[in-house]
Amino acid sequence: MSLRRRLLCLLSDGEYHSGEALGAALGVSRMAVWKHIKALHELGIDISVHRGKGYRLPATLELLERECILAATTSSSAKAISDIHVHLEVDSTNNWIREVALNGAASGTVCVAEMQSAGRGRRGRTWVSPFAASLYMSLLWRSNCGAAALGGLSLVTGIAILRALQSLGIEGAGLKWPNDVLAGTEKLAGVLIDVIGESSGPCALIVGVGINMNMPGEAAHAIDQSWTDLHRLDGDSALSRNELAGRVLSELIPVMELFEREGLQPFLDDWHRHDLVSGQRVDLLLPNEQISGTACGIDDGGALLVNTRDGRRRFLSGDVSLRVAP
Repeated sequence: MSLRRRLLCLLSDGEYHSGEALGAALGVSRMAVWKHIKALHELGIDISVHRGKGYRLPATLELLERECILAATTSSSAKAISDIHVHLEVDSTNNWIREVALNGAASGTVCVAEMQSAGRGRRGRTWVSPFAASLYMSLLWRSNCGAAALGGLSLVTGIAILRALQSLGIEGAGLKWPNDVLAGTEKLAGVLIDVIGESSGPCALIVGVGINMNMPGEAAHAIDQSWTDLHRLDGDSALSRNELAGRVLSELIPVMELFEREGLQPFLDDWHRHDLVSGQRVDLLLPNEQISGTACGIDDGGALLVNTRDGRRRFLSGDVSLRVAP
């Protein structure tokens, strides 16, 4: 465990700790403690300083812990996890998994991070990732099916997220093609799939999941679309990120296994039941044109079906951006 993470663990009770006591616990000088506090401030972590009392976080803090995540994961899903890597900060959990995948990491490798400095969404968008405010997680899954046979993976990942939320008693969310979980019209969670390998041979799938949990107001100003978080949706600010990570893995891994064997077919009823866009007027932004029409669900291959003035058309995710018309 890094010294900065150990320092945060000491401060996680929300009480004041003197620089001297922190230094003694960490085996470093008071000046070294101050330097690490300053570095944590630069990461956007709010640590207050009070002369005569020391340092404190504004509230208790739950840090991500490998063992806590595993404890919240079903035993059958835990068997498919080769390891869980917990980081204070990464540029992107998907990028981190990509690097270890290229170096031979096993299927079932998981990366979670307290924050991302360059979190990614679809089509080059930024995923705002403040410290300990949300769940940022990626799973490496190796497959022999080939990338071409795995179209629709973002759809079934969205279903896994919904199931995980429902297992925690959180209702009111639905799906927006191809990779968003919404509450009403506001984005709650997103999925980012990266693929390494051949279209018809062995490949490595990187399944990235971001779920807004308790977004601080200052970070929210950087989000360029309507959003919500689990605190707003459920009103429970004490929801455990470790438990949520375990619940998502508990649902995601069996979904991946079934999807690899049988494709999208076993999930179509779930998708249609939770589809928030079907029947609505939509605009599709393609690289060279904009198309308007009425969404009418997905087909058996996961493509979006839209009734346009030129008839029904079929769209694969790719470079398509879907917006519900006002």
